[in-house]
Amino acid sequence: MPAEPPMTCVADVAAVLGEGPVWVKREAALYWVDIKGRKIFRLDAVGAVTAWDTPLRVGSIAPRAGGGFIAGTDHGFATFDAETGRLDLLFDPEPERPDNRFNDGKVDRAGRFWAGTMDDTERAASGALYRLDATDAATRVDDGYRVTNGPAFSPDGGQMYHNDSARQVTFAFDLAPDGSVSNRREFARFGEGDGYPDGMTVDAEGCLWIAFWDGWCVRRFSPAGELLATLKVPAQRPTSCAFGGPALDRLYISSARIGLDAAALIDQPHAGGLFLADPGVRGLADLPYAG
Repeated sequence: MPAEPPMTCVADVAAVLGEGPVWVKREAALYWVDIKGRKIFRLDAVGAVTAWDTPLRVGSIAPRAGGGFIAGTDHGFATFDAETGRLDLLFDPEPERPDNRFNDGKVDRAGRFWAGTMDDTERAASGALYRLDATDAATRVDDGYRVTNGPAFSPDGGQMYHNDSARQVTFAFDLAPDGSVSNRREFARFGEGDGYPDGMTVDAEGCLWIAFWDGWCVRRFSPAGELLATLKVPAQRPTSCAFGGPALDRLYISSARIGLDAAALIDQPHAGGLFLADPGVRGLADLPYAG
C-alpha cells in the first residue's frame, strides 16, 4: 500500500460539520451530512452533488432495505425520503436527556442501525449508544460517553468498535448474533498530538480506519491495534471515512470547518469538503437497515 496516496477534494461543499459518509450501492452514490449546517449531500457517479436542507440536525443516515433512509437527529430517530426531501421523526429514545443529540451511526452486518448520542455542549458524559432493530425498537446498549463516534464492525460481525472522541479512546466489544454486546475493552487510547478519534470504518482485511479530528489524517489499525498506515488529509478536522465506488476500492473522507479561523481557512481552503483517496485495499459492502 502506498505511504501517501494522492488525495483530492471531490465535493467542495464547505460543510460546517461534515459527517457520516455512506456508500449507497443501489444508487452508486455517496451520501453524507452537514450536522450543524443542516444539510444532506449526495455525490453521484459523474461527480454531481445534490444537497437537501433539513429542518433538524442530522448526525447520520443509512439506506433502508425498503427504500429511503434511516437517520439519527437532534430530536431522535427519523426517516428521510430523498425523492421528496421529507424528514419525518419516528421517536426519541431518551426524552429524559433533552440536551443530547444523535451524532454518528452505522448499520451492522445483520442490518441493525447503531447510533450514539452526545451532550450538545460536549461537556456532560450523558451520551449513549443505541441499537435500532428491524422492528424500529431501540435498545440502549452502552452509556456514559462524552462524544460518541462510530461505530464500525468486523467483517464477520462479531466485533464492534466505538469511540468516545473527547476521551480519545476507541473501545472494542464482542457482538453476539442477537445484537447484545459484552466484554467492552480499550482497543486503543490516544494522547497529545494524535488528534481525536472520530468516525471510522473497517476494510475487507478486518483493519480499522479512523479519522482523527485535529489530527489531519486517517489512520489504519490492525485488528490487534497495531498502527499500519497514516493517510494525510489536507484539512485539520477530518470527521469520518467510508469505502465506496463500484469495487469499494475508494476511501471517502468527510471533514469540518467549524472553529477554524480565517487564517486557518486560507491554509486549508477545502476544509469542510469531501475528500477521496486510493487506500490500496477494498472495503466491505454495507447492508441497508432492515427496518
